[in-house]
Amino acid sequence: PAKPSRVPPAEVIGEPVSCINIAQIRGSQVRDNQTIDFMMAGGKVYRNELPQQCGNLGFDRSFTYSTSLTQLCNVDIITVLQNVGGGLQRGASCGLGQFTPVKLIKQPKKG
Repeated sequence: PAKPSRVPPAEVIGEPVSCINIAQIRGSQVRDNQTIDFMMAGGKVYRNELPQQCGNLGFDRSFTYSTSLTQLCNVDIITVLQNVGGGLQRGASCGLGQFTPVKLIKQPKKG
């Protein structure tokens, strides 16, 4: 049986953009090997669907990036950070996709 997706449903609330301002990023949530939600200042959320699966991203749920600009863009590369023996090791490197503004849809609690 297929595992249920950890990607929460979201409503698209605007046109995708190529870049987001790094200074505005308040956090990120890795949802699976191909999806990252970026939480922004002011409560905005941008969902990034990577063009390809990124090995172990959904398992390690941690990544780093380096850019010389003040923005994170769809041409930038992220690198998965793997927790190995209590230390972090660089894993797969993957390209980002477009940043789509979304509103996360609250799921009713089960139970």
